[in-house]
Amino acid sequence: MKFRLLLHEHENAYKNMAIDEALLNSGVPTLRLYKWKPSAISIGYFQSMEEEVNMDACHRNGINVIRRITGGGAVYHDSIGEITYSIVLPASMFPSIPESYKAIGRCLINGLERIGLEAEYAGINDIVVNGKKISGSAQTRRHGIILQHGTILLKVNVKKMFSLLKVTEKKIMDKEIKRVEERVTSIEKEIGKVNEEEIKEAIIKGFQIGLNAELEEGELNEKEIKDAMQLVKKYESKEWNFKR
Repeated sequence: MKFRLLLHEHENAYKNMAIDEALLNSGVPTLRLYKWKPSAISIGYFQSMEEEVNMDACHRNGINVIRRITGGGAVYHDSIGEITYSIVLPASMFPSIPESYKAIGRCLINGLERIGLEAEYAGINDIVVNGKKISGSAQTRRHGIILQHGTILLKVNVKKMFSLLKVTEKKIMDKEIKRVEERVTSIEKEIGKVNEEEIKEAIIKGFQIGLNAELEEGELNEKEIKDAMQLVKKYESKEWNFKR
């Protein structure tokens, strides 16, 4: 099956999420790799911004805050600490949600193995290396189309993440930081610094093999650009981000 490949550099959170939703609306089978600038906190569709996010700390640090259209928990997207992927494909390929998570997870595992990491699938939607989470994903479906997006951690700063999320009492925070540091890892932590281009190539190859896909680099079409520009307004709005 033919997939379009979009290689995007840093964008702000509002544009990143607008593009992902525009791709879902368009339904063109697509793999997109991108980054975030400034760093951002995204919360799951069903979460409350006030309950999850330390807004004062985010304002002080110039961090974008945004609600995703996908479920799951709050995620810190570090500008230099992750590559994010999104994939759009027909739901007919994977009618069952667990099956689709596993199939896309296999693509990520294939990719990580190409740079020397022994990765495996864990839980519903996590990829782990040495028992520690290196990638998490979230999904939504609309009009017979799947959008799944997720993180690939290059480096991880748990202390920074905790300063931006709502965590009570310092004692709990210190204990929690230690606990999370024991549960989360990154490419750099496991095998040292790896060239980002190499990582992207490995991930692309992983999807190519995992989905038996023919990937061809392309661009957003005019309709998608127009749609994304409209959607940016939604993602920038208080009505959307603070609606729960």
